[in-house]
Amino acid sequence: MTIAVTGGTGFVGQMLLDHARAAGHDVRALTRRDQPARASVEWVRGDLHDQKTLRELVHGTEAVIHVAGVVNAPDIAGFEAGNVTGTLNLLEAAVAAGVPRFVNVSSLAARQPGLSQYGASKARAERLVAASGLDWTTVRPPAVYGPRDSEMLDLFRMARWGVVVLPPPGRMSVIHAGDLAALLLALLPSGERVTRATFEPDDGARDGWTNAAFAKAIGMAMGRKQVWTPHLSQGALMGVARLDGALRRDKAKLTADRVHYMCHPDWVASPRNQVPREIWKPTVRTPEGLGETAAWYRQQGWL
Repeated sequence: MTIAVTGGTGFVGQMLLDHARAAGHDVRALTRRDQPARASVEWVRGDLHDQKTLRELVHGTEAVIHVAGVVNAPDIAGFEAGNVTGTLNLLEAAVAAGVPRFVNVSSLAARQPGLSQYGASKARAERLVAASGLDWTTVRPPAVYGPRDSEMLDLFRMARWGVVVLPPPGRMSVIHAGDLAALLLALLPSGERVTRATFEPDDGARDGWTNAAFAKAIGMAMGRKQVWTPHLSQGALMGVARLDGALRRDKAKLTADRVHYMCHPDWVASPRNQVPREIWKPTVRTPEGLGETAAWYRQQGWL
């Protein structure tokens, strides 16, 4: 199959390209800057706001996997441009080209759009996909980890010293990037079980993980049998976010918007939205996956 991919230069996208090649697919991948040659991948230079580029990206493809998105932005305009307008532009190109299949990567944050601007933008993008008239499936991943990931890197760095600072107590689901990539490819064939469906995949852990248990699992991956996991209040985290904003401005990783998201107590994938097991099931156990991730970080000199 020939598939169009957005977000192929990112953490999840890179894993997706690896899996697509292994599965024998040809990929046309969107990129903002020049990329090294990669087997079975044709890089298309441009972005989600360039209609000409998007037409080139999707022309002659049999499916689109839309991974690209804005996770962090200084204001609502950044989320709107990256997650809503960008998705709309891609949908319009896919409809015009007659692409028969569209797999949309959203987020569990879309389940609670009132909590954050990020979640609200993802929810609006989901509604656009559902109204497109395409044969679509939306995937709402929980927290994604694995080699190349920079979002969870700070947790590993903290765990190296035996302490991981956490938001207020809550539960969460996680998924390895390799399992998520395998799922996206498994959803390419259309079918009654997947068409116009929204799925919330995870690592298979019943009822997910407590924040503290996941932090301690990261500690084990870093060779720490004991990890202190203090919980900060939402007010304290907002103070840290203000400091981060003052120091790093638009580059701040901890924003007020992210604090609202982090402090929600339930980010566990819903059993009602599980992927049918005959289509996909996770293969990476989280303790082993975290160990693999820690080893990759060390090899790259990130820790």
